[in-house]
Amino acid sequence: MAWKFDNPLYTLTDEQENERAKQLWDSEPLGGITEDNNRLPVPVVGLLALTIITAFMITFPLWGHRPTAAIYEPYLELMDTPEIQALPNDEERMKRMENIVFSDKKYADLIPHLERHPVEMDDLRMIKPQVLELKRQGEPLDWYFVVGNKVVLANFEGNLLPDGRRERKQPWWDIGYTIDVFYILAFCLGVMIAVKRLPPYTWQPTHNGH
Repeated sequence: MAWKFDNPLYTLTDEQENERAKQLWDSEPLGGITEDNNRLPVPVVGLLALTIITAFMITFPLWGHRPTAAIYEPYLELMDTPEIQALPNDEERMKRMENIVFSDKKYADLIPHLERHPVEMDDLRMIKPQVLELKRQGEPLDWYFVVGNKVVLANFEGNLLPDGRRERKQPWWDIGYTIDVFYILAFCLGVMIAVKRLPPYTWQPTHNGH
């Protein structure tokens, strides 16, 4: 059961242990079902890496962040103005508001969020009273998520503020990501150890001619 670390991607065992494994593997007919010693296909490794990366990206704040009430605030300020109300229908109103918001440099940081979370005029009408009530209470709008036609307090708890409340903003790096990284590393390391403790894939068993 000796370990060898000079070439871990080739084998983690010494030649003596590999020879014992080969003899056992080759002498076992497996009930007539042969089991080869092929390497893991590169596309499968790539698919695993793609799955891991995608899972992180869609939950990362830059990609998977729920829309907050703050990102719709410019729409809510514009929707009842005479210029917007003078337009004939909701479709024209939304187009005009989008043109105004997207052309205003002060909203440049919000544009990616607005593009990923498009809304319709009816959505704005439903969330506007809730947003106005939050503003009346002095609540930070970026602490509240827009979920359907509801505006709800974000389920994050960040830094402790001077008034004793917890900041309700999603951090750029969540503790869940740290846990995931350790689990993924443990999984990949465990698979590699299990595979590389077997004889190298350059050898193929014959199963006594089966």
